[in-house]
Amino acid sequence: MRLNNLSFFNAKSTFILAFSAFTLLVACRTALAQSDLKFWYKQPARNWNEALPIGNGRIGAMVFGRVDEELIQLNEETLWSGGPVNTNPNPNAKNYLPLIRTAIANEDYKLAEELTQKMQGIFTESYEPLGDLIIKQQFEGQPTAYKRDLDISNALSSTTFTVAGVEYSREIFISAPDQVMMVKLKASKKGALNFTAATQSPLYYNNVVIAQNQVAMKGQAPAHTDPSYMQTMEQPVIYNDPSKCKGMRFELRMKVKESDGKTVADAQGLHVSGATEVVLVLSAATSFNGFDKCPDKEGKDESQIAEKYLTAAQAKTYDALKGDHIADYHKFFNRVSLVINGNPKTELPMDERLKAYAEGAKDAGLESLYFQFGRYLLISSSRPGGIPANLQGIWNREVRPPWSSNFTTNINTQMNYWMVETANLPELHTPLIALIGNMATTGKETAKNFYGAKGWTLNHNSDIWATTNPVSGSPSWANWPVGGAWLCQHLWEHYQFSGDKEYLSKTAYPLMKSAAEFCVDWLIEDKNGKLITAPSTTPENIFLTEKGFKGSVSVATTMDMAIIWDLFTNMIEASERLGTDTEFRQMLIEKRAKLFPMQIGKKGNLQEWYKDWEDVEPEHRHISHLFGLFPGRQISPLTTPKFAEASRKTMELRGDGGTGWSKGWKINVWARLLDGNHAYKLIREQLKLTGVEGTNYANGGGTYPNLLDAHPPFQIDGNFGGTSGITEMLLQSHDGLINILPAIPDNWTSGEVKGMKARGGFELDIAWANGKITQLVVRSKLGGSCRIGVPGNLKAASKVTLKAAKGENSNAFYKNIQPVPGGTAIVKAGKVAFDFPTEAGKEYVFKGK
Repeated sequence: MRLNNLSFFNAKSTFILAFSAFTLLVACRTALAQSDLKFWYKQPARNWNEALPIGNGRIGAMVFGRVDEELIQLNEETLWSGGPVNTNPNPNAKNYLPLIRTAIANEDYKLAEELTQKMQGIFTESYEPLGDLIIKQQFEGQPTAYKRDLDISNALSSTTFTVAGVEYSREIFISAPDQVMMVKLKASKKGALNFTAATQSPLYYNNVVIAQNQVAMKGQAPAHTDPSYMQTMEQPVIYNDPSKCKGMRFELRMKVKESDGKTVADAQGLHVSGATEVVLVLSAATSFNGFDKCPDKEGKDESQIAEKYLTAAQAKTYDALKGDHIADYHKFFNRVSLVINGNPKTELPMDERLKAYAEGAKDAGLESLYFQFGRYLLISSSRPGGIPANLQGIWNREVRPPWSSNFTTNINTQMNYWMVETANLPELHTPLIALIGNMATTGKETAKNFYGAKGWTLNHNSDIWATTNPVSGSPSWANWPVGGAWLCQHLWEHYQFSGDKEYLSKTAYPLMKSAAEFCVDWLIEDKNGKLITAPSTTPENIFLTEKGFKGSVSVATTMDMAIIWDLFTNMIEASERLGTDTEFRQMLIEKRAKLFPMQIGKKGNLQEWYKDWEDVEPEHRHISHLFGLFPGRQISPLTTPKFAEASRKTMELRGDGGTGWSKGWKINVWARLLDGNHAYKLIREQLKLTGVEGTNYANGGGTYPNLLDAHPPFQIDGNFGGTSGITEMLLQSHDGLINILPAIPDNWTSGEVKGMKARGGFELDIAWANGKITQLVVRSKLGGSCRIGVPGNLKAASKVTLKAAKGENSNAFYKNIQPVPGGTAIVKAGKVAFDFPTEAGKEYVFKGK
């Protein structure tokens, strides 16, 4: 299934969907290093948080590994409630804007808050579960030798056990090239395999027989689903839409592909008896036809799509399907390998391994596996042509999932994609880029209807329909119109790593410019001539005024100003690279110079609000005002040490607690502060084994037994944030040079990472021991000067001359926006910076001295 109306995503940028010889060479080089990335258990999953996730970007499954009644919970990425969004649900919204600004000018924050709540619209829709595959087997006797595992080297899930002397096995994978899920069941004794495979759904559905070996589950998603946090007397899930515009159809097909037994199909499922080996093939599709099309009356033919995938798979053997699946997966996954302290092996199952780790055991192999698990999850939930990973990736079991399992754009959606470029998965960025194009379409209407502004905007969350209005709720989170400006950072970063000017010109620049036009209209001058946002909030946090008022609406929050500074700076550089839009660029330079500045408070911390107010919740989980440090580049220990130190103080005041994603964010921030030991401390805390359910996250999260992040409940951003944090510890390239091992902790005494990407088209393999580089390989895709900062000293092992770095970096991708007085900054005590020239397509090897 593909998003329609992706007019911003130019077809000529398909280089990102192909694999150059350069990339394939790296895939081959790293393939052998991925062989021990499997985790396992001695018992079936007791609940969803112990089941194992598999996916192909579009179809997801959670495998429980039960013996008598296997449960495989299924999802399809386009299956959402609702239909195209109403872009003007509150025609009076913009009338309140001048009243709010007057109230703020009078420092009547209570009135400002009340009025801001009147500038709100409708809720997003919800990501829905497809249903369940249930495989029932009757056994006489208790199972022994039980084992279930997930092999993230090959994206395979398997379960094995023995009953009455017969060994049974199930192997499951979901193929991206063939768009089907495969289930292979096997018994060691001829004819001993007897089971019924049935499907069910929590949505409206009915099962029908297609053929003697094939059944279908046909259904329809709700026309509307209220968020789970909404308490209402009205019906929260509505199915009927008289206009036939809302409520998409779906279909799940299941077929016995190969069997040496007897198969009978009826409305209860597929009944197989007397078999030794059986292969089931499943396909799924919805009628989704684009964010602006009615999924019912204008929907695609889901039956035809599901049948097409099934028919094509039938023509291939199981081994061919499996081989193609693994080869496709490897071309993404095998680009990067990571070994820490030799990745020492352990014989413990994952739940016991996590428990031991939480109790203080050293397990560098677990840390390396956790890094790769994040990459596995993104490959499994975000493929080109599809929908971006949502709050739960693609794995959701609830009709009213937590926070609608939508795209929460005040941190969570962005966190899902922080690691994608550095971790060498750039194609997986494209679903987000495509969704941004859709959001720009609806966001222009929101900018006009809610704010009377040009350009496009996005608030705190969105969905498959590209909702952009502020939803109904507390202004502390609902009213926040800089979400679009933040997402534009992803457009810029995709260019920074690829260097593709056609993509920059045709896709990224128009979207960024339109978001910048909104920001220009949204900014107003304060009494001192500084440009501010008004009203302004900082996501989900509350201030305490000197008069004792607790509020969220003021002006010029630090996050607002940092995001706009980031967008203007990226736009200025983009127009310079393209040699276009001189007048607009000059206007942005002038506007940027007038932006309300960052401030340091009385505690030495970076202020979150325009006044030095206290936090109502001093250890609040959001650290929004540190955007300029990470993921931005306005604050740096190298170029702005004063603000970096204020950021450090802020982190000390906020503490190390927090939910899963919050801790993931903090790992990245400590890495940007070049404090690897503190980042490592939080990685250990992030991997704290937990079984906490519900949405009471006051005591923080951790990691469930299946390695998924506990917000609680499950949110996938914590996994992605953790992987991103490890990339930032190993490599940074945002700050005028490629900073190698910028935040390596003392506990990682030796290691090797291969295939990491840096801005400007560089790819690196790094080996180290005792904090020093032993070997460094730099591959240059685009050519140009390469400036590296390394611990210890280097000598060239290939024909290239290393020179001590001096002055500004001549590589345009490393333009230092805040030059250091006196020239190049020393990365850190004990580090040295070098320059050397590169040619496109060449590799450069260095040894430690």
